[in-house]
Amino acid sequence: MIVYRGRVFSVEVDKARLPNGREHEMEIVRHPPSVVLLPMKDDDHVILIRQYRHTIGREIWELPAGSVDAGESAEAAAARECEEELALAPGRVQRIAGLYPTPGYCDEEMIYFRVSDLHPPAPASPHKPDDEEDIVVQAFTIVEAKALATRGEIVDLKTAYGLTLI
Repeated sequence: MIVYRGRVFSVEVDKARLPNGREHEMEIVRHPPSVVLLPMKDDDHVILIRQYRHTIGREIWELPAGSVDAGESAEAAAARECEEELALAPGRVQRIAGLYPTPGYCDEEMIYFRVSDLHPPAPASPHKPDDEEDIVVQAFTIVEAKALATRGEIVDLKTAYGLTLI
C-alpha cells in the first residue's frame, strides 16, 4: 500500500515473507533508477559539480547524477543529465556498473556511466539546467578529485565510490 507519493519517490508499506517463512511489515522507498556520471574532460581530468544540498544544509562537490525518466533508457538519461548539469554533450557514453546503494529500504539502482568526448550541445538542444539547481562546474585532475575524497571534502558516497571507478 502506498502511504506517500512525492515528486521524486514514493513510500509503500508491504507485508514481506522472508525465506525462513516469517512475515513482517516493511517500509520501502520506491525510486526510479538513476544515473551517475563520470565525466572525463580527458584521460587525466574528471568534472565535478558543486551544489547546495538542502537535506544536509551545505554545498558539496559531487559527480553529476539524476533520475531516469519513465520510458527513457539509462544511456539516454546519462546523455541528458550531462547536458543539463554540465552544459556539455557526450560523444561517448559507456556503462560501468549498476549498484543498489541502500537495498535495506530503497529499490533505487544507481547506474554509473563514463561520459567522454565532451563538446558543446547542439544549439537547439532541449536539455537545460533544472530551475531548482544552482550548479558550479569544475574539472579536477583525477589525483586532485581523489584527494578531495581522502581529505573528507567529498561527503557524497556515490561520488566517493565513483572516483574509485576511474
